[in-house]
Amino acid sequence: MSNHQLNERETAQVSATNSVGVVGEREVLLSVRHLEQFFKMGRQQLKAVNDVSFDIYKGEVFGLVGESGCGKTTTGRSIIRLYDITGGSVYFKGTRIAAGTRRYKEAIGAAAKELKAQTSELRAQAEKKKEGVGSEEQLAIDAECNARIEECKQKYDAVVREQRAEIRKAKFDHKYCNREYARAQQKAVDDEYLPKIDAAATEEEKAALTAEYRKARRLAGKDRITNKIQMIFQDPIASLDPRMTVREIIAEGLAIRGIKDKKIVDEKVYKVLDMVGLVPEHAGRYPHEFSGGQRQRIGIARAIVLNPELIIADEPISALDVSIQAQVINLLNDLRDRLGLTILFIAHDLSVVKYFSDRIAVMYFGNLVELTTSDELFAHPLHPYTKSLLSAIPVPDPHYEKQRKRITYNPIASHDYSVDKPSLREIAPGHFVHCNDAEFAQYLEELKG
Repeated sequence: MSNHQLNERETAQVSATNSVGVVGEREVLLSVRHLEQFFKMGRQQLKAVNDVSFDIYKGEVFGLVGESGCGKTTTGRSIIRLYDITGGSVYFKGTRIAAGTRRYKEAIGAAAKELKAQTSELRAQAEKKKEGVGSEEQLAIDAECNARIEECKQKYDAVVREQRAEIRKAKFDHKYCNREYARAQQKAVDDEYLPKIDAAATEEEKAALTAEYRKARRLAGKDRITNKIQMIFQDPIASLDPRMTVREIIAEGLAIRGIKDKKIVDEKVYKVLDMVGLVPEHAGRYPHEFSGGQRQRIGIARAIVLNPELIIADEPISALDVSIQAQVINLLNDLRDRLGLTILFIAHDLSVVKYFSDRIAVMYFGNLVELTTSDELFAHPLHPYTKSLLSAIPVPDPHYEKQRKRITYNPIASHDYSVDKPSLREIAPGHFVHCNDAEFAQYLEELKG
């Protein structure tokens, strides 16, 4: 069995849901589909992330903003598999790396309820038909009723088989995606080296190629697709082990990756230290000997040492001084250009997100409420919560500040979802808002005006 790839329906969703602010075709590096992360609270559940879907294109910075507790960090941790997700799927480079089973189990439960309701209705209809008729006709009515009930049961069994197959696929992909990726990498090494070894002209050349092949295959066997995603944590103090030196902290990922040569490890450690603005002498020190900004640079060095393709930056500047924040943002911008990184940037400061991000998604209470390009979001915010967030941004102009009015968001007063349920809809090309039919029409008029 191989990893469950994006099927045709989900591929269509990728292109339809996220042509956000782009011209032509772009490669989707990360695709999040109906992500759910629920936590048990006694008999109840906390819906930290509820049905969130978005794509991140290769090479872009995708901003994720919202107030504290809205689910931004939980979304990032779920993507990198620090949490086992409750429902939905996460695809990285087309391969499902995380999958939940809640929706499949709910589909089975809904089918069981439907079967029970249909069975009760058919039997009630049969009893009504049997009133005032003979015994032979009653037997015929019972036979017809039983036949229809059997048809309903067959449909239910088909749904159960289908959903259970999806559950097995989800569990397999979640558990074995790294193993399957390593096997694919080993096969690529075989395809590259084996023809060269067979075509070697001399025994010495063949022996050298064989040694190189064995080393490459061993490293490929330890490769993991999830290694291509790394995270920069919010707190630069708590995220670093105080009992390990900087060299040990950065080299830990290399050791797990299977790189044991001390010379190679030292070269890589010194190289990334230089890239983040530190010097080789810092490698022998401990985290407590550094300032907050330097600690965050160590965290960035640890994240990039494995040459990842996606960096999840979880509020990397919120714990730093304002002057240091600009340095770290400029460093991330520089690394993005030098290494071709794609960044999921989680933050509170909308001004920083506007400067740093290509597209921005706004979260509220576990839901994605608006998604569009950075310029479009600030020029034409549509969702009431987005307007409330933007109204809270201070401006260094005392005359403007005296007249600035804060917009308070009250979801009960702003929306009526009792009958007309909301969903994420495309209001304009690349501009998506969480709304119902009435709000959709209202937002269209607002954009025209």
